[in-house]
Amino acid sequence: MTQNINGKPSLLKNLTFQILIAMFLGAVLGVIIHNSIDTATAQSFSVKIKILATVFIRLVQMIISPLVFTTLVVGIAKLGDVKAVGRIGIKSLAWFFTASFLSLLLGMFFVNLLQPGVGLNLSNVDIAAVSEVTAKTKNISFENFIEHIVPKSIFEAMATNEILQIVIFSIFFGLAAASLGDYVKPVVSVLDKTSHIVLKMVNYVMNFAPIGVFGAIAAVFAVRDFQELAMTYFKFFGSFLIGISSIWIVLVLIGYIFLKNRMTILLQRIFGPLIIAFGTTSSEAVFPKLTEELERFGVKDRIVSFMLPLGYSFNLDGSMMYMTFASIFIAQAYGIDLDLGTQMSMLLVLMLTSKGIAGVPRASLVVVAATCGMFDIPVEGIALILPIDHFCDMFRSATNVLGNALAASVIGKWEENNELTAIQE
Repeated sequence: MTQNINGKPSLLKNLTFQILIAMFLGAVLGVIIHNSIDTATAQSFSVKIKILATVFIRLVQMIISPLVFTTLVVGIAKLGDVKAVGRIGIKSLAWFFTASFLSLLLGMFFVNLLQPGVGLNLSNVDIAAVSEVTAKTKNISFENFIEHIVPKSIFEAMATNEILQIVIFSIFFGLAAASLGDYVKPVVSVLDKTSHIVLKMVNYVMNFAPIGVFGAIAAVFAVRDFQELAMTYFKFFGSFLIGISSIWIVLVLIGYIFLKNRMTILLQRIFGPLIIAFGTTSSEAVFPKLTEELERFGVKDRIVSFMLPLGYSFNLDGSMMYMTFASIFIAQAYGIDLDLGTQMSMLLVLMLTSKGIAGVPRASLVVVAATCGMFDIPVEGIALILPIDHFCDMFRSATNVLGNALAASVIGKWEENNELTAIQE
């Protein structure tokens, strides 16, 4: 890394700064394209420039399966016994479901308080755009979720980046390795070294992050008139931002309660991953980098490797808030009155069905469409939020990253305290 005269890293070598510049330049280019050429050409440009973002995300996805498998197996093997795995697993799931319920509840509260869907004009809704989303709702059910947890083949799960299935296989593999003790130490050692190689690959892949963010932002602004979107969706987007901000406030406050002043250090560590998730609208894109930053923050590798894969399946706070918000918003737009009991039932349905769609493109919209169908809300109402969904996705992706980083850090601290207590006794 180059140095300036004060011995500090050059600003242009700072990845976060590069990403922020890429976001700005992408937005400027997109606006210029949108305002200077015809719609068909702008659409063609958007498709082509988006390839930059697609390539970056595919580079990250290339790493995720081997990283989850190697780090999780090594982490469980280092934990040493089923009791330790069970203890951390119970704490993790308790945290995840509590956070999910709170996020869903906040979404329900703010959409009822601010009522962004009341009095909305439905005349210009593009119904044709809904088919891409609704086609994916047929497999969203509690029964399919339970079936989907268990992989038919670890190779199939890795090939399709099914994180939850890889987690299940890795837990069994790790527990088996831990039970065999010294006999399998060479295997665990190989997996440990492999995980470090993959993490080194992360550093190489992250160099492409500014290019990916540039492509993602330029593609959106080339085909969307931002002023028109702002005027049409001002109330919806403004209400959504109030709701998502409330989750940030709650998460940061909880962080300061459990981590004290170290919460400030955590926010500094994860700022880069937050910006990448925001720019690419993909919390999955920062999984490897977030793993690295949490370990630098001081969370033990075995905790990080156990918590993050679970978190990406069970702890998507921003997405959860958006699901109740969007579902009830659509009902409001169609003048459908949902009583409190129905809304709470919807909340519980979302709590369960949302856990099986990690890695599905536009996963939040898929779940919202499925939920609307279950509660006799017109599924075509998804078209109301499609134009603004990308911008909402930027905020909810960043929120998902914050929630998982906080969960891993707090559980890591609890385990550290347990170890100190055990040593003292």
